[in-house]
Amino acid sequence: MQKNNTGAFITLISVFFFWGFVAASNDILIPVFKKALNLSQLQSQLISFAFYIAYTVGSLAYFIISSLRKEDILHSIGYRNGLALGLCISAAGTLLFIPAANNASFPLLISGLFIVGLGFSLQQIAANPLAVNLGNPKEGNMRLSLAGGINNIGTTIGPVIVAFAIFGKVSSGETALNLEAVKIPYLVLGAAFLLVAIIFKFSNIPDKAGMEEGRSESSIMDIISMPQVLMGMIAIFVYVGVEVSTASNLPEFMKQKLGTQEKDIAPFVSLFWASLMIGRWTSAAGAFNLDAGAKQKLSILLPFAAFSIFALVNFIAGYDISQFYPYLFIVILLATADAVSDGNPARQLFIYSLLGMAALITGIFAHGIISVFAFISVGLFCSTLWPCIFTLSIAGLGNKTNTASSLLIMMIMGGGVVSLVQGALADDNMLGIQHSYWIGVVCFAYLAFFALKVQRELHKRGVEFGKVEAGH
Repeated sequence: MQKNNTGAFITLISVFFFWGFVAASNDILIPVFKKALNLSQLQSQLISFAFYIAYTVGSLAYFIISSLRKEDILHSIGYRNGLALGLCISAAGTLLFIPAANNASFPLLISGLFIVGLGFSLQQIAANPLAVNLGNPKEGNMRLSLAGGINNIGTTIGPVIVAFAIFGKVSSGETALNLEAVKIPYLVLGAAFLLVAIIFKFSNIPDKAGMEEGRSESSIMDIISMPQVLMGMIAIFVYVGVEVSTASNLPEFMKQKLGTQEKDIAPFVSLFWASLMIGRWTSAAGAFNLDAGAKQKLSILLPFAAFSIFALVNFIAGYDISQFYPYLFIVILLATADAVSDGNPARQLFIYSLLGMAALITGIFAHGIISVFAFISVGLFCSTLWPCIFTLSIAGLGNKTNTASSLLIMMIMGGGVVSLVQGALADDNMLGIQHSYWIGVVCFAYLAFFALKVQRELHKRGVEFGKVEAGH
């Protein structure tokens, strides 16, 4: 990365932290409001639905407005204003937590989360291509991996902070939760949104990094008809789908096949999401301006540093972490695969997709803890797929980059759709919980196909992703 863009990148990755913080904290809000308002399980899931559907709505709105204006929104207002506007929209959503908490209003709560998600969609549309273009675009996947590692710090500490703020105000003998405690962490978060919006407004972030001069006259069909974009949209859909569905079905698998009690499942779910951090930190070594030897050492050190964070958190929580030491052998496999990929996004996507398929097939046919570790390792092999897919999908698009980005962000909804499909297949009258993971194998198979196909398409357009040179 160019030295003059290092400070800009550090500022930029703060929004990645916010996305993780809020998304993971929703898992705390669901049981709190379900108990306090006597909601059904389906009703409580509207919390997640409202948040994630906002990405789709926000992306569609972005594309429609850009099409009507015949100019990409971010090309017109710039990245700094786009990020600041997205943060202000999210901050406005947090204000609804005041009446939602004071009046125990579930509709106001999900409305607030929906608005927060709308702001996040604009931030995602701006931040992902900007991170790619703050240095050599061919190394953009490594910068996105580093940013994703910061996102995972947010997913780690967000639920802890929100849970402490809420449950710290509930006495042990109280049967009804004090919903007014919910608003405090989100109002603090809203204030942080506004502060960072001001920082972005006056930062040195390049306003139009990677953008070409001129207006974009492209229609939705013009952009979707580009093979790399259409295939990339499907790739984002199935990638988010396999990632979310693998984790969400893990507790039921362990309960049915291993007899694991609910209270003992938490560290295994924690390891799945920590695996994303491990994989992203491993790949992120290439984003630093270091020589080849230093990068190699860093790529070996970072995954074990990330695992240590997982181990420390769960040790403090009172869990036996010695049972997870064998998992380090799979981490070594990941580090080896990262070295073989050599920073090439197409090659890394192909290798990781094959390993993901192998992990799921192993989990389907194995038994006991081997199956569990196999399914959890999907987190490792999903870890860098987002930056790889995103980098390949927007490569060389010029003024179409931000509009294509909005279409890619829209496909985050795959997380909900694929999870529902696997949930249906998990019924005993269908495939059963263990064999329901075949849906994930299909997802990875498409991602491997995409890696090969998109590289050929980009080659036709003169865009190459070869060996990444040290020091870039």
